[in-house]
Amino acid sequence: MNGRVIGGRYELSTVIGQGGMGQVWTAYDGRLDRRVAVKLLRPATMTGPATAAEELRRRFVRECRVTAQVDHPGLVTVHDAGSDGDDLYLVMQYVEGADLADHLAEHDPYPWEWAVSVAAQLCAVLAAVHAVPIVHRDLKPRNVMIRPDGALTVLDLGVASVLDTDTTRLTQTGSPIGSPAYMAPEQAMGGAVGPSTDLYALGVLLHELLSGNVPFAGSTALGVLHRHLYEPPAPLRQLRPEVPEALEALVLRLLAKDPQARPSGAHEVYEHLLPLLPARGAPAGPMDPTRPFLRPHAPWPDRATPRAAHVPPVPPVPPVPPARGADPRTDPRVYAHEAPPARPDVAAAVDEVKRLLGEGSLTQAVDLLGSILPAAAAEHGERSPVVRILRKQYASTLMDDGQYRRALPELRRLAEDRGAEAGQADPQFLQFRYDAALCLEQVGETAAALAEFRAVLPYYERDLARAFDIRQRIGLLLLAAGEHAAGQDELQRLLFDAERAYGPYHPLPVDLRRALDHQRQMGPRP
Repeated sequence: MNGRVIGGRYELSTVIGQGGMGQVWTAYDGRLDRRVAVKLLRPATMTGPATAAEELRRRFVRECRVTAQVDHPGLVTVHDAGSDGDDLYLVMQYVEGADLADHLAEHDPYPWEWAVSVAAQLCAVLAAVHAVPIVHRDLKPRNVMIRPDGALTVLDLGVASVLDTDTTRLTQTGSPIGSPAYMAPEQAMGGAVGPSTDLYALGVLLHELLSGNVPFAGSTALGVLHRHLYEPPAPLRQLRPEVPEALEALVLRLLAKDPQARPSGAHEVYEHLLPLLPARGAPAGPMDPTRPFLRPHAPWPDRATPRAAHVPPVPPVPPVPPARGADPRTDPRVYAHEAPPARPDVAAAVDEVKRLLGEGSLTQAVDLLGSILPAAAAEHGERSPVVRILRKQYASTLMDDGQYRRALPELRRLAEDRGAEAGQADPQFLQFRYDAALCLEQVGETAAALAEFRAVLPYYERDLARAFDIRQRIGLLLLAAGEHAAGQDELQRLLFDAERAYGPYHPLPVDLRRALDHQRQMGPRP
């Protein structure tokens, strides 16, 4: 972890991207205890004339202003911007999911219905961007995130060019902005760009999703740009016959060399895609880009699978796979990446977790615990005391942070291991089961919570406070499940025992009488 605090508020954690505008970090907002993404620019470290550094500074300030102008669910939200010493920073929403390049690599061949759904979502984003008016100028799979619910989020408007007289010439002193494999001919020639430039990149992206490769690859960036300018793309149905003819025709129009021959705008592209979108059926699972069309405005899919239990929540950016048949040393889609991170220091990480918990930074502590658990298991063994202590702290911190669904499998694992060693009456085993029941209660799994509470209740006969707590929860859960008679009977018996043990004015009998009075006001028991 970096540990540097930007703007007195945002603690940098891990580099997740690098580009012409600087570095992108995961960070933690200390004021609101949430994960964010921070783009950091360091003009002072640039080599070359001072005007180049000032140019980059101007572009970054423009990015902050321009990005904040566009309000669309398919774009990252801008939270904050400012300067920290000589550095400039832009604070954005942290987007959970995978980028489209990785999604394509995991699903080969990519279903054409998915490609249509991706393109339709991108059209909605581009229409909002072009209305500002802005041209993205670097639309590519690495700049598109697919979220767990299948919705897309477009990243990096930092290379956008605002279409007005003050900013159209901002990049004349530097190299063309964009990635060669997705660059429209007019952009490659340094000419005027417009919405049709982004539509060309959309055509490249669609071609790649449908065929598994960009239409124009080469051993050098210059060679790629030459092919964009002078070679026609291969028709998709020659590469993949099941692609509908209408989709092939649309991609060829998007890849027209002449901007005037392309569709008039993102709205027109969407209208061509509309008949090809899925109309009914069930999504294939998480990160299915057809989900927003199959189940519009539906709740997000179940997030029961805990990411951080097995995978660090902020993994290093994987290398970009080269184009098929291209030289990975020179392929324009291959970017330089950091060396693999060093093996984490578990002891130091534990000390850092203690500090974070002391400061109330629960989200940051959860992520750190989740990331060091695999390293600790590899170093000490899954059943070692160190790993069990870490897992216990991880589950406890998840609960404190309100992440009950992620805490549940950790607690069940702890209970299983402890029960096998110490038996069903062991206090620690019972505590794990009790905490698991609390999680089940919080996530609305009433029947499972009831079963768990009832299973542990007999072991707390001598712990009056815990027994009364469990009995109260059982009564309230019965009411929540619609078993009003059983729930009221349970609470009434508990009220009698609590008054006898504590007296009538103790908080527990007072709460029980209030709950029972409320139930009676609701009407007779069914």
